[in-house]
Amino acid sequence: MYEKSCLALPHPALIPPETESYLLAGFIDIELTEFTSNGILQLTNASTQQVGHAFYPDTIRFKNSSNSSTTFSFSTTFVFAIRSEYPTMSGHGIAFVIAPTRGIPGALPSHYLGLFNETNNGNSTNHIVAVELDTIQMREFGDINDNHVGIDINGLNSSMSYPAGYFANNGGQFQNLTLISGKAMRVWVEYNGVDKQMNVTLAPINIVSKPNNPLLSLSIDLSSVIEETMYVGFSSSTGSVGTSHYVLGWSFKINGQAQELSLSQLPKLPRIGPKKTSRVLTIGLPVISVVLVSAAISGAVYYIRRRRKFAEVLEDWELGYGPHRFKYKDLYIATKGFRDRELLGTGGFGSVYRGVLPISKIEIAVKRVSHESRQGMREFVAEIVSIGRLRHRNLVQLLGYCRRKGELLLVYDYMPNGSLDKFLYDQPMFTLNWDQRFQVIKGVASGLLYLHEEWEQVVVHRDVKASNVLLDGELNGRLGDFGLARLYDHGTDPQTTRVGGTLGYLAPEHMRTGKATTSTDVYAFGAFLLEVACGRRPIEPRAQSENLILVDWVFAYWSRGDIRRAVDPNLDANYAVEEVELVMKIGLMCSNSEPSARPSMRQVVQYLGGEIAMPELTSLGISATGLTFAHREGFDDVAMSCPYSMEKAFSRTSSAAESLLSGGR
Repeated sequence: MYEKSCLALPHPALIPPETESYLLAGFIDIELTEFTSNGILQLTNASTQQVGHAFYPDTIRFKNSSNSSTTFSFSTTFVFAIRSEYPTMSGHGIAFVIAPTRGIPGALPSHYLGLFNETNNGNSTNHIVAVELDTIQMREFGDINDNHVGIDINGLNSSMSYPAGYFANNGGQFQNLTLISGKAMRVWVEYNGVDKQMNVTLAPINIVSKPNNPLLSLSIDLSSVIEETMYVGFSSSTGSVGTSHYVLGWSFKINGQAQELSLSQLPKLPRIGPKKTSRVLTIGLPVISVVLVSAAISGAVYYIRRRRKFAEVLEDWELGYGPHRFKYKDLYIATKGFRDRELLGTGGFGSVYRGVLPISKIEIAVKRVSHESRQGMREFVAEIVSIGRLRHRNLVQLLGYCRRKGELLLVYDYMPNGSLDKFLYDQPMFTLNWDQRFQVIKGVASGLLYLHEEWEQVVVHRDVKASNVLLDGELNGRLGDFGLARLYDHGTDPQTTRVGGTLGYLAPEHMRTGKATTSTDVYAFGAFLLEVACGRRPIEPRAQSENLILVDWVFAYWSRGDIRRAVDPNLDANYAVEEVELVMKIGLMCSNSEPSARPSMRQVVQYLGGEIAMPELTSLGISATGLTFAHREGFDDVAMSCPYSMEKAFSRTSSAAESLLSGGR
């Protein structure tokens, strides 16, 4: 009979010596895992995008033999706490884990909880059983909310989950618990190997005995998941918000009930906020008061000047937006006063600066956009806040905004590798190979599908292009810059608005009517596909007239049966021919001048993933002589009326397009 009892402090009186007590000090420390000064196991230490693992160093036998069809019963109980730097926001959660290895190689932070990654999530070969205490809702995993408990088998799509809480013993009334409250809570996990039943119970630490009714009760046979010997321990991860995960005490037993923890002797969580005033300070308070008054007088002028410097507009209608509204002072400090050395780039809508928030130490990108306070600003900010709730691995997270005088500042997650266009044109730091480009294309397509169909509202991005696709540390593509995005409900028609976007990516019907739809996004995505495959901009101002429009140029090669000649020469023929041809043909299909002839983003994702075969272009009415692509439609009129050179017109965004289409006013 195995029993492993782990406490946060070595108190021999709590558990008899024969049970191998106070083994928490024998944990294997991985990445951020460490012990606080009073003996609490701290898996993460308020850092961002990090994984914390802690496993008991020896394997535990769960079966009589590797061929056994029966898994031993087991029981465990532990006390944990999750503390975030912000009261209403958090990183990701913590999980009790049974795994074949201690380190879980390849596991990612954020929503993967340090357990899996995007390639192995859900694989039966993982042999991982976990009980997650999750604080972020991820729709891709089917999470029920952002505060739940779940039983996970080989992946993060929980076999069963329920909102965090417990059923009180006096009548069975359900009581909610907030996992990120910073308060200690207790968990019981019990598996009956005979009945094939797994129960999970959660309760606040002030409840003396375990609730009679478990929070989760799942009928499951773990014999095919759990191997003969396994490791037991904990895993946690943070995301964009610094979070600390603590384990105060732990007890585990095979074939029996885990030893109860002596809650009164567990260590205390670290203090939140300043310590109480000391006696010395109380005695010396008069002297300190005199010093403070003198300092206040000398600093009054400085304070007034500084307050004026960081003054910002805060209207009543913005009070409800809470954490989405950043203070200008924080952004000013984060970007070191918007110094030139922190400048990441400049576009038609403003400049983008790198920054580090002073308290949370989160790396951010801040976009400064000039604006005039007008009637539509309230609606615009409301949409910005709504867009900040988007969650997808191929979208740049919009964290919030700030309004000050004549400026609107948009705050995003920082992407260390910058925008994709820097790797395609001029003299890039290095050339992306085809596998990397194809992965970026599929990622952006997945992100657009999420915006169009999988979120609670339809989101039309309106500015899909290579310069708005950013690359994270692993060169994954993330669609960013939602400054032009518009939202509307599923099943309704978008409202007519002013033209917004970039020349070369604007669908002809959008330039005529001003109405942005998912189909206009598909059109821009088609230009983006050709851009990535050919290494050329949709409009080349320095090219000869017959090569000016990229889609016409590619179509000419396709009509001659030689589409491969349009491939970016920087790839040096090191590419999968079928994939490149597929991408360019999808690009041509998306660039059709007739909106109804363009595919949806769901179809595009299926084409790229090989789930369905792409139809021949000729079957869609596209022939070598029968199609004039829409880049030319409307573009010639714009070029004729534009008083600037084509190169300047190409570099402008929606404001330029609006001016050109209204006669240059």
